[in-house]
Amino acid sequence: MGYDETGRGAPAESSSGVPAAVLENVFDDPWHGEPGRDQVVVHVVWEFLLLAGLAAVVWLLWRDDADALRGDGLRSLLVDAAGFGLLALAAGLSLRVAAVNLAIGPVALAAALHFAEQGDRGLWEVLVPTLGVAALGGLALALAVVVLHVPSWAASLAGAAGVIVYIERRTGPVLVQGGYDPRPNAVYFFVGFAAVAVLGGLFGAMRPIRRLVGRFRPVADPARRRGGVAATVTALALTGSTVLAMLGGVLLAANRSGPVTPGSGLNWSVLAVGTAMLAGTSAYGRRGGIFGTLFAVSLVAVFVAWARARGWTISPWAVGGAALGVGLLVTRLVEMFGRPRSAGVDVEVGPSGDGTISTGWTLTRPPEPADAWPSVLPVRTTDTTVDVWEAPRWKSEPRRWDADDR
Repeated sequence: MGYDETGRGAPAESSSGVPAAVLENVFDDPWHGEPGRDQVVVHVVWEFLLLAGLAAVVWLLWRDDADALRGDGLRSLLVDAAGFGLLALAAGLSLRVAAVNLAIGPVALAAALHFAEQGDRGLWEVLVPTLGVAALGGLALALAVVVLHVPSWAASLAGAAGVIVYIERRTGPVLVQGGYDPRPNAVYFFVGFAAVAVLGGLFGAMRPIRRLVGRFRPVADPARRRGGVAATVTALALTGSTVLAMLGGVLLAANRSGPVTPGSGLNWSVLAVGTAMLAGTSAYGRRGGIFGTLFAVSLVAVFVAWARARGWTISPWAVGGAALGVGLLVTRLVEMFGRPRSAGVDVEVGPSGDGTISTGWTLTRPPEPADAWPSVLPVRTTDTTVDVWEAPRWKSEPRRWDADDR
């Protein structure tokens, strides 16, 4: 730390006079958000609260139905958590790139119905074509969002409408055909989901990756294009989220003991997006936690199992709406306390008022002391003993520069 002339602490400066905090962020592009490192304390605190809530709900489930946490009950619960976790990962991935995909619920339900109808043909015979269709559908959605540069929620709702038309061709519930049972591999499914969630959070917390995935987030005019890199990352995320939603729907259908009921699937979208936001992912994009998705998914899955053990009938709309409401509050906290600390600079993220593009960095200067009454006479820079009213111009005697010593 450097010291100013008064002896008080001041930010250290380089030889060019630029504060060191600015030099640390010199490679950050102000057009892609605030420069600096996002704060993770808010995520740590919130994830600790999620873990405490999860422990409380697990204890309640153990007290009311201990069989749900051992044997076949535990394996079924782990598969449900893994399948629902894939939906939450799909929602979280699209949220992190600031292009939420609201079609994940209908896509998951359509995949579940297709697997229920064609499951007797074999797992891979059904899964591979479904994977290709989901990838193509996600790519079409991604191209619509990044090429036309339209809001992703509107484009994904249009895609969801097309998928719902496919779902409504069924006139009633569909029994799951085939004999594939994922419960013997329940631990592997859940551990795989947990690994993807935690590793994704860790990578997303890294400064270069966070700024890369958050490029589509608007910082000025939301209709302004964000560049080729932002479009590529967003397209990959939307395609990946659609594929993850398809895999989650297939896993949930394979774990069901009853039929798959046709519907809109939008309740699954609300539940998945609400859980992702409950996990600490900002609705504005870019910011998210590390363990939040794992804890939030586990919390919702155990809560649903506990409600079932209590004999309650709770609509997925209610659970999703509650998670979404709390997630909005979490988004406000994340955006308030998760933004980078001030580096002593003001960042201009848009064009200046005169029509020219600003350079992006403007140093803030301390306010200069101002006199209460500005003087109309120029301020003297040197001290003199000559009185103002006795200046030579008011006397008849010769001027100083005419004196004998000159």
